[in-house]
Formats: sequence, C-alpha cells, structure tokens
Amino acid sequence: MADPRVDAIALPVAPSAPDETDLQPRAGTADAAARYGLDLAEAAERGRLTGAAGEAYTLQLPRPIGRGADLPWAGLPSRVVLVGVGSGTPDELRRAGAALARATRGLDRVVTSIGSEGGPGAPRAVRALVEGYLLAAYATPTSATVAPATAARQRPAQELVLLGRHGARVATALEEAVRDATATWLVRDLANTPSSTKNPAWLADQAARLAKQAGLAVQVRGPRELAAEGFGGILAVGSGSASTPRLVTVDYTPSGDAPARGRRHVVVVGKGITYDTGGLSIKPREAMVPMKTDMAGAAVALATVLGAAAAGSQHRVTAVLPLAENHFGGSSYRPGDVLRMYGGRTVEIANTDAEGRLVLADALAWADAELDPDVLIDVATLTGAASLGLGRQHAALYSADSRVVAALEAAAQESGEAVWHMPLVEDYQPAVRSNVADLRHVPIDGSQFGGGSITAALFLREFVGRRVWAHLDIAGPARSASDKHEVTEGATGYGARLLLRYLAALR
Repeated sequence: MADPRVDAIALPVAPSAPDETDLQPRAGTADAAARYGLDLAEAAERGRLTGAAGEAYTLQLPRPIGRGADLPWAGLPSRVVLVGVGSGTPDELRRAGAALARATRGLDRVVTSIGSEGGPGAPRAVRALVEGYLLAAYATPTSATVAPATAARQRPAQELVLLGRHGARVATALEEAVRDATATWLVRDLANTPSSTKNPAWLADQAARLAKQAGLAVQVRGPRELAAEGFGGILAVGSGSASTPRLVTVDYTPSGDAPARGRRHVVVVGKGITYDTGGLSIKPREAMVPMKTDMAGAAVALATVLGAAAAGSQHRVTAVLPLAENHFGGSSYRPGDVLRMYGGRTVEIANTDAEGRLVLADALAWADAELDPDVLIDVATLTGAASLGLGRQHAALYSADSRVVAALEAAAQESGEAVWHMPLVEDYQPAVRSNVADLRHVPIDGSQFGGGSITAALFLREFVGRRVWAHLDIAGPARSASDKHEVTEGATGYGARLLLRYLAALR
C-alpha cells in the first residue's frame, strides 16, 4: 500500500448487518480506513452507498504540503475507491470488478483487497472479480479523432494488483479469467467492426489469420466451392450482395499426449450475417442500425475454438462459420423461391429476413454429414421473438437432451451468461411444413402459431440428423444499448464464456 506508484486503493464494503445501519467493511477495509483516516459512515452517507454489488464511490485523499520520503504520508495513494460487493457471490463480485474498472479509468496502478479473504472460495471469487474488471474495461474500437488527453482518461487502469496470499489455484483462476475475457473481447471487436469493413471475405480472413496464429487447421470455401458442394442456403442469402459468401471451418484437435478417455468432438456453428438489410423483405431503418452485429454467433464460435485451444482442452472443438451479407439486388432470392440445401432437402422461402436459419441449416447439415460430432451446438442472433419473450439478459436454449441442457445451464450459472430452457413444441411442427417443398423456413402466417423462436428451432432441428444438439438464440443478450455492470454498449460478446465454461466442465 505504501508503493508511491499506487494511484488508488480499492476497498470492499458490504450492506449493513440486520438491525444495523453502518456498512460492513470487508477484507482490509477497516485497517485501511484507520490508516488513511477515513470515516466509512460519513463516506457512505456522502456517496449514498448501500454496499450493494456494483456500487463505487471515490474519495480523494488530502495531500499535505511538504516533500520527503520521511513524511508519514509519503507513498499514499491519491484516492480510495469504496466498492460494494454485496454478499460476495460470483455474480456480485463480477459486478464489483466492473464498477472498479469504470471508477479507475485513466489511472496507472490500482491496488485492491477485494477477493483477498482466501479460503476454498478464493479461486471463484478472484476469477469473478477479474472477469468483471476486464469485461467492463473494454473500449469499443473507434475511427473517431479523439484528443490524446481524452483518450487517456477513457483507457482502463494499466495495472490491477490483487492483495493477499494466493496459491496455485488462484493463479489458475486468474489465467482462466483473462482467457475467457479475451474471448469475449474478440467477439466484441469483430461484432462492433462496421460492415463497411466487415464483409464475408474480411471476416473469413480474420478467422483464418487467428486460427493460423494459434496453430489450428482452417479451411475457407468461396462461392465456387459452395456451389460445387450444394450449399444452396448460404448462396441464396448472399446472392443479392456484391460481397460473396464464405464458409469457414476452424478445427482444434488435442495434442497426442492429451488423455483420450472422455474426449468428445464438439462442433459449434455460428450464424455469420455480416450485415442484414432483410433482403427483399426489407427491414425498417431503425431495425437495420445494429445489424453489423448479426454475425455475433460466428464470432462466438471462432472465439470458442480459439479459447479451447488456448486452454489446452481435452476435447476436439470445431467452429463452422457460414458467412454472408443479406442484401438486395437484381439477383436476390425471393419470397416464394424454393432452395435446395446441403444434402438435397428443399426449402420454400416465405421471408428473406429470416436468412439466419438458412445459412445455419446448410452448415448444420454439413457438420452432421462430414464432421461426426458428439455434440452439435449452434449459436445465433436469430429471432426477435426470443428477445421479446426473454428480454436482454437470457438466451433461449433449445435441446431435447437433458444432459446438454443441464451442462449448459451450469455453465451459464458459472459464467453469468444466463440461458432459459425453452420447449420444442411438437404441435408447432406444421409451421415449417410446405406444400411445394420439403420444408418452409417460416410460417406464412406467423399469427397462426406464434412462438417465432420455437418454430425457428424446429426448422433447424430438421438439419441435425440424430446428433446431440443444442440451439442458442442469443438475439437478446448479444447486443446492449448501454453499459451495465460487465456488459458494454454495442456488441456484448455474450456466449463465448458460456461455451468455454461448458467445454471446461465436459466429461
């Protein structure tokens, strides 16, 4: 604490105990308050602190006139940040970390005693704190001309120091937190990139570059290969755009010395619509504004395979990224068209703005036929119905396999990326039947069935064969209109940490 390079010290506080009014100091807070002459009750009143997770209040420490290392205040931090930690659950510590990141922007070195209590819960506590800190420290890449002083104030603190005697398990938890936050940052970076830059070819190049840097196998199919192999859905969706579609496969296989017992092959298919106008079934202007993020599912799939490789996962992981821009033009596909998908099944088109399930159907059918997965997961910003039903914090989870559902729910609990298990309602199956093709990808009259997220999942199920399959509709939590706790405005990166936690626990 006496290091002269310390700009701030962050101290945890909790809500008052029953029948009391004062905040409860947590690890190191009482000692630091006595040392620096802080009145916690007065600070709580001034800052309106309750100790709830996610609160933060900064106190500037007085600097007496004088110089010299012999002065008793030499080396004191210039400020103290009181951070609410609630009852100290992982979710609350994640929020505390996020609050700390935002309260210390522009500083160089921040020291904190949050999470320093030790004990068997220390690894989870430290991991949650650091995840929250790193996730909230994210800054959206910008092309704006920003004054250097402004940019410096907006950047996260250069260094966060965790006090306490931490062993190997905490060190491992720190590595995991950094790895998972890095995966989320990658999803955010890719999804926040403007579509004036991010077309299918660009995104395929980024995936190939990152995969090769990680030593992973990568294959990119362009329009010629897609046509030759019969990917009718991907080609149709991309037909109205000057930017041609791609299909990218990135594969991680554990090293030869990794244990083979219990090894699974998990394939993650991610929707990669680099911009979505709706095609001929054009969207309203307001609905188009966030559509640069409509490839968030593909970014999650890519971040998952890269994260699995960085973690040395014992499981084989393959990411499949069907990439297209859903535009309109003289060659656009139309409502009423019949497409022949990968594998030969035909699909009647009723709405060109339901393009995501078409590129996913091609990719899922190919993965089923060619990759022999033990578990097949798709992730997509698929339907507005999912966000209408579940809001912006939960993804809709569909699967008929109880073990996969339980594993993903457990991963959601650990990661803080919430899911809600939804039913595959068999009575809605007629919604995807057609009189002129094998299937119709959306009901002609949506009001007849409702449940738009459910009927989308029923359509996708037709292309997964007999595989163990889960569908994550992330239309709600993939985007945010504002910063809130560890979530940042714009693309949130939702899904990467969820799937990495799932893989880490898979046996």
